[in-house]
Amino acid sequence: MQASTPTKAIPFTTHLINFITKWGSVLTIFVLIIFFTISMPNSFLTTSNLTTILRSISIVTVIAIGVTVSLTINGFDLSVGSMATFADTLVISMFVWHMLPTVPAILVTIAVALIVGLVNAFLVVKIKIPDLLVTLSMLFILEGVAMTYAGGGSISQGMPRLDGTPTFGTLPSSFRLIGQAPYIIIIMLVVVAAVHIFLNYTKYGRYLYVVGGNMEAARLSGIPIDRYRTLAYLISASLAALGGILLASRIGSAQINAGAGYLMPAVAAAFIGFSVAGAGRPNAIGTFAGAVLVGVLENGLVMMSIPYYSMNIVKGAVLAIALAFTYVRKK
Repeated sequence: MQASTPTKAIPFTTHLINFITKWGSVLTIFVLIIFFTISMPNSFLTTSNLTTILRSISIVTVIAIGVTVSLTINGFDLSVGSMATFADTLVISMFVWHMLPTVPAILVTIAVALIVGLVNAFLVVKIKIPDLLVTLSMLFILEGVAMTYAGGGSISQGMPRLDGTPTFGTLPSSFRLIGQAPYIIIIMLVVVAAVHIFLNYTKYGRYLYVVGGNMEAARLSGIPIDRYRTLAYLISASLAALGGILLASRIGSAQINAGAGYLMPAVAAAFIGFSVAGAGRPNAIGTFAGAVLVGVLENGLVMMSIPYYSMNIVKGAVLAIALAFTYVRKK
């Protein structure tokens, strides 16, 4: 009887690197929480501040989940920040200028966002323009359309139009409510859970991953790749619009380029989420963890009174370290 070959023991350093690779971003979150708690023991780790963090990341998370869906097909939607700006402008105008109720105003905004998603998909899928170029172009187009539609100014309740025409619409209390805690947090969590289930437990979500993994293999398998690529851009645009609607509810007005600041945090959250728990692909839970990382960092820096002109340096450095831990590989 032949003696069995003894199994070679895996070095501890390999286990450690694998653990850091899978959980580097989550570890960074805990390190930040511990650091800020020690620095501000009476103010950081409180129920009110944790609620503030969750509320502050709600819009970023919703937009980032849209970016995540576009990444599943190996695409990339850069227009989400401008889509949020346009949705903010459009939904507020539905109330203030056209005096629509809450549900119709939101439905009109989502419908317009879907049209934008269809345009993106048509240019990428049918005309075959690279997605980065298409969505970058759409970024500028949506910014310009939002500013032109608003007359180059903001829109708020009781404010006349730039030509002096009075406005009589008001923001419904039901609409204002969705931008407040806990409702905005609940909406965020529902979006994360819904997209997580969609991507992992439905054939449509699995097909999105297959298309992104190998488009030619997906085509040979009979998957209608154009249809699923279009679906990804529709979901991305609609979630960006939902983020803009939440932003409008939260601030109660339409401001110039209000959504522009959400693009890079959303992109960062989506890419940080790639390797949470070793997923190795875009996923909703990982994106949520990435958004929490960004939110905890921003909140802690503000509470420590870090000058605003230095904040981006610290944020960029910590995010780079988190990504380095996340993507480190044994050579």
